Amino acid sequence: MTFIGYFIWILTWVLMISIIARSFASWFVRDPENPYMIFLINITEPILSPVRRILPTFGAFDASPVVVIVILVLLQRFLVAALLG
Repeated sequence: MTFIGYFIWILTWVLMISIIARSFASWFVRDPENPYMIFLINITEPILSPVRRILPTFGAFDASPVVVIVILVLLQRFLVAALLG
C-alpha cells in the first residue's frame, strides 16, 4: 500500500476506536465538561451528525455509531481491494 493508503487505513481505525470510546463513555461519564469527553465529541461529531440527521429515531437508541462504523469498515475493505489489486 502507498502512504496515502496507510494514512486512510490508520485514520479509519482511529475514528472507529474514537466512536466506540465515545459510545461507552456516554454511559459512564456524566460530566459534560470532562476534557476527554469533549475531545471525543469534537473528533466524532462531524462524522456522526450527518448520519444522525438521515437516520430515523429509534427512541433512546442512537444507531449512527453503528452505521458509521459499518461504513468505515467497508471503506477499509474497498481501500485494500483497490490498492492491493
